[in-house]
Amino acid sequence: MNDPRRYVVIGGGLAGLASAVWLAEAGKQVTLLERRGRLGGRTHALEVATLHDIPDNGQHVIASGYDHLFRYLTSVGTRKFVEFPHSGVLRWPGGRATTMGTKGFQALRALLGAHPDAGPVDRARAALATARLGWQCLHQPGDLADLTTDQWFRRLGMPATARVALWDWLALGIAAEPVRQESAKVFADVLATGIRLGIKHRRPVSIGYPTTDLDTLFVTGAHQIFEKYGVAVKYRAVARHIDIRDGVVTGVTLADGDTVPADAVVCAVPNSYLGGLLDELPEHDEIYAAADKLGYTPIVSTNLYLDRPLGTEGAMEALIGGAEVVDQVFDRQRMHGRSTEHGWLYCLTTSGAYEQIHKPHDAVVDEQLALLRRYYPAAREAKVLHAQVVPMPRATFSQVVGTDGLRPGQGTSVPTLVLAGDWTRTDWSATMESAAQSAARAVDLLLALPEYSHHARGNGSRK
Repeated sequence: MNDPRRYVVIGGGLAGLASAVWLAEAGKQVTLLERRGRLGGRTHALEVATLHDIPDNGQHVIASGYDHLFRYLTSVGTRKFVEFPHSGVLRWPGGRATTMGTKGFQALRALLGAHPDAGPVDRARAALATARLGWQCLHQPGDLADLTTDQWFRRLGMPATARVALWDWLALGIAAEPVRQESAKVFADVLATGIRLGIKHRRPVSIGYPTTDLDTLFVTGAHQIFEKYGVAVKYRAVARHIDIRDGVVTGVTLADGDTVPADAVVCAVPNSYLGGLLDELPEHDEIYAAADKLGYTPIVSTNLYLDRPLGTEGAMEALIGGAEVVDQVFDRQRMHGRSTEHGWLYCLTTSGAYEQIHKPHDAVVDEQLALLRRYYPAAREAKVLHAQVVPMPRATFSQVVGTDGLRPGQGTSVPTLVLAGDWTRTDWSATMESAAQSAARAVDLLLALPEYSHHARGNGSRK
């Protein structure tokens, strides 16, 4: 018997796309509501109109342990567009570069201290501190949630050279927060997940990147799935609240007053857009409070088209300086095999960009070009042909000390209403995998429900 229920997904970001795709594959009648005029959320491409070129809205990296994300990419037919180089490059002021591998001796070297100036004593201290770190990730101290990552590293005795070359920038990349305010437990939880997945798959987790634009990677294939299964997509559909009667979802009311009938809803919006949607859910106050306390973390991406190559040695390079990462540079020629017709395109991503987010775009471009000149001798005479600054003040939820335990699960007290999004509780921090995993869990909850009769929709009784 066909399921007569009407499934509505609110939000066309990655969590919403994955939810709609997997419900459609399960044979469900799905409607997707998106407040904007396009799908993709934070994983969509932006065009430089003057060039008719697509540099994306910022570079996204992908870990080999992102099992749910790969499930989504397989569903939409774009798994082939992810590449894993099994190494990365650390770039130091003046141009010195160090390759950091994720396999064999190179991986061991990175763990023991990839800093080129690390001596035998520092490497021995790094080995001991790394062993302690791994043990405490899997057997976490009771006070870890009260520590910053910086305090945890100090307590572990992690030497400065190892922190500069690996651990500080890794922590910043995982949680998008400086180590002096990032929650140590968030970082430890993600590392623990990576360790368990490495054991499960019998290979260490490595970092890769898309070889195509984000629209092609995440959105185009979803459109094809929607067309194949008859998913209705409604754009400029701003959801105001989810209607619940007698403990059962009945619809979604839009800002224009219209109601979209629904028997089950996946609420897949960021924590910043949650207000009002769950007012009829008994525990809405608790969820709203958690969403508000999680807050936001800013990220700024800068796409620079230069008149010459930088002389990069890898597709992804981390700029190391001081006590933590300054920036990351992505060589889009190496990553996408793109033409240099409009110049050499480099994407710079600044996580935890609390100061940069408020600066004028021209000032950000000047700052990033000066940064490149510190690290790449070839950039000293380089000129910017075109530039695009993409400020994302609410790029992701915040993962500072005090946020542990706030993220709600996907299920609610109303079985036909589930939550999805990277900010809900998963095994990961604010990543694409967290969004995809939340969608998988939300969909599983709905698919596990028994079918409702037509009469049940009116009175909440089950068949």
